[in-house]
Amino acid sequence: MYKKILVPTDGSDTATAGLREAIKLAKEQGAQIRIIHVVDELVAVSPYIYGAVFQQMLDQLRANGESVIGSATALVDKAGISVDAILVKTLGTCAGEHIVEAAKEWRADLLVCGTHGRRGVGRIVMGSDAEYIVRRSPVPILWVRAAAPETQTRVSVDSAVARSAA
Repeated sequence: MYKKILVPTDGSDTATAGLREAIKLAKEQGAQIRIIHVVDELVAVSPYIYGAVFQQMLDQLRANGESVIGSATALVDKAGISVDAILVKTLGTCAGEHIVEAAKEWRADLLVCGTHGRRGVGRIVMGSDAEYIVRRSPVPILWVRAAAPETQTRVSVDSAVARSAA
């Protein structure tokens, strides 16, 4: 059913949760995975940053993107699944646009995306590539949430209690 699974990643725990789910699906379906990471170089543009400092920031953004791609690819490789990856460099365009375009060009059968599940003002303030993708994706989308913040906090509290009791 699904032979080509596109997985956007930003290197976050949430994106990695999506990638892990894509790996499970790919194993079951005999599918291949393509990873996409979007580097927005507009972040480095500032009237106060120029010359060598500007170039250094761009180089660091690109290196971080390559690192994200490398880590994600290694995770898929370790699972024995066919994988390739693309790094998209952009100047201020929505990452969702590039993800939807990649799904069309590669003829993906499924998008698997990690999501923070933000609502209300949090989503408006942070922007929503997820909403863009939902509205324009040419293929089905599987949204995967990482562990709930309450669970992460509880683990931290329990660990702190265990350490102080010891």
